[in-house]
Amino acid sequence: MRLTYLDLVPDVTAKKSCCKDRPRCKRCPVTLKRLADAGYAERESKREYAVDRSVPKKVLAAARAR
Repeated sequence: MRLTYLDLVPDVTAKKSCCKDRPRCKRCPVTLKRLADAGYAERESKREYAVDRSVPKKVLAAARAR
């Protein structure tokens, strides 16, 4: 079994601002907000999220899209 980023780091701290990469990085605040809206992450504080370990690849790709 190959470990993914979210398996290794279930509690993610969002960066202060987006770095304008394409696709967005996994710590981007927009990506984490989209995952929370989709039900795959839960906001713990202003910048910290508890991300579900079983995020489908298509959902993560859609959250990271520009």
